[in-house]
Amino acid sequence: MKIKNKLRLGFGFLFVVVMFFGAVSIFYIHQISDSAKVILKNNYESLSFAREMRTVLDENKLPLTNGAQAQFGKQLQLQEANITEVGEKEATEALEKDYDVLQSTTAAAAPQYQAQYDARAQLRKIEQVNMRAIVHKNERAQASVKEATLFLGFVGSFTFLVLFSFSVNFPGFIANPLRELIDGIREISHKNYNQHLNFNKNDEFAEVATAFNDMADRLNEWENTNLAKVMSEKQRIETIIEQMQDAIIGLNEKQEILFINTVAENILNINEQKIVGQPAEKFTATNDLFKSILASNGGIKSFKIALAGKEAYFQLESREIVIPNLSPQTSDVLSVASRSAGKVYILRNITEFKERDEAKTNFIATISHELKTPISSIKMSLKLLSDERVGVSNPQQIELLEHIKDDSDRLLKITSELLDLSQVETGNIQLNFVVSDPVEIVDYALNSVRFNAEQKGINLQVIAHPNLSKVHADMEKTAWVLVNFLSNALRYSPEKSKVVIQVSEKNKQVIFSVKDFGKGIDEQYQKRLFERYFQVPTDGQNKSGSGLGLAISKDFIEAQQGKIWVESAIGEGSMFCFSLPAHKMDMGQKA
Repeated sequence: MKIKNKLRLGFGFLFVVVMFFGAVSIFYIHQISDSAKVILKNNYESLSFAREMRTVLDENKLPLTNGAQAQFGKQLQLQEANITEVGEKEATEALEKDYDVLQSTTAAAAPQYQAQYDARAQLRKIEQVNMRAIVHKNERAQASVKEATLFLGFVGSFTFLVLFSFSVNFPGFIANPLRELIDGIREISHKNYNQHLNFNKNDEFAEVATAFNDMADRLNEWENTNLAKVMSEKQRIETIIEQMQDAIIGLNEKQEILFINTVAENILNINEQKIVGQPAEKFTATNDLFKSILASNGGIKSFKIALAGKEAYFQLESREIVIPNLSPQTSDVLSVASRSAGKVYILRNITEFKERDEAKTNFIATISHELKTPISSIKMSLKLLSDERVGVSNPQQIELLEHIKDDSDRLLKITSELLDLSQVETGNIQLNFVVSDPVEIVDYALNSVRFNAEQKGINLQVIAHPNLSKVHADMEKTAWVLVNFLSNALRYSPEKSKVVIQVSEKNKQVIFSVKDFGKGIDEQYQKRLFERYFQVPTDGQNKSGSGLGLAISKDFIEAQQGKIWVESAIGEGSMFCFSLPAHKMDMGQKA
């Protein structure tokens, strides 16, 4: 039976019970009302008629007048039509005979007085009969009321029990299947796909149970199939990790080892049979390398490890594994939040690349060093050719000599930068730290570029704040950085413009800056300016350098615990800056 029909039958049953109780109540109420009406209609009227006739006899003397006779006769006729009790008829007939005597005009006075006396007796009899009837009918009415009260109480109690039982049991037809359905859904949410519902009724809940069981079977089938796929994929991934040449270590969110390949075991020198599932801290207590690896907070870090008596270089990369956290906390859609599932550490062997890089650096250093000798010879030859004592050159020859001189100067600068770069890459930067005055460093750099500035008509403006602290730095390399900044500023500044060199102090840092008013540098190139060999695209009017000057400048400044940066905007020029820590002087030095 459908749920809709069940509800109809249930509410129909309630309606029938209520109608039954109402009909029984109306029947008994109507019966009590009829009993009361009989008392008022019959007996009360007879008493009224008798009272009216006695009043006529009491208020009139014998013989009765015609009006009294007519009034008495009228009440007697009404009484004759209202005879309802036993004995009332005989008393009424005797009263009629007395009335005939009372209205006779020929009767003597004695018979009329006797008739009046007998009439009063008959009236009392009529009243007594009706009074007894009233008492009897009242008793019957009371009995009927008691009977009706008892029966209605029984019917009401029965109706209450029926309705109470219905209100308790009928909701179970709806609530019980829903409760079982909710319990089944909860079991499914806990991945108990063997949960089934069994409803033995032919209604919508049976259809829901069938659909639910079908869903559970499909989920169970999918779970089993998916588990097999997951296991297969897990085995495949483990095989791939094991065959990789890089050392790979995976930890879960509880810092337990999820996987580790043989390469990592060999590098870390871990010889235990069962490693997976063990807490990482079990090995970090006695393994400094493993501890250093796990201490990495992301990014890329380099290690130098001795393997088989040979130094090997490794690059560590650590990544946090973030997965979506599906949490059914909202009423519409599953809320998605990220949570950490652990970390993966990859230790790549870069020994071969390191060796190649060192070979490249050594090659550049060697070539640069070897090139400086012939370039110096070329410059010496150019100087001799320019001397008029050797011979006078024509204008064309002088122009060629100038071009050769510019190219040789540029070539010599490139070889010097390559030598400096090789020192930086090999970590052999030779810094001669001395306590220096920032203004002296600026003056040293200005002397190197003042001639070039005068040739382009560029004004070099120096702004030095008073009472500047001294710096503990390599004066030559710091000045070299300023010269590099100034050379670039002069190269990209229009003629008859100005270049501002400013020295200031802020937050215990001495800041050097060189600002030009050229075209400026596009923002997309600013982040790469300090990369090696990077060159900003030019319009062909300015000769481009080697792309090493700013990279070497960055290495020189950072080697002195300083910072370097650029500020530029198209059409507003560029400002290259670097800062060095202010030198702390003790009391003796200040004195």
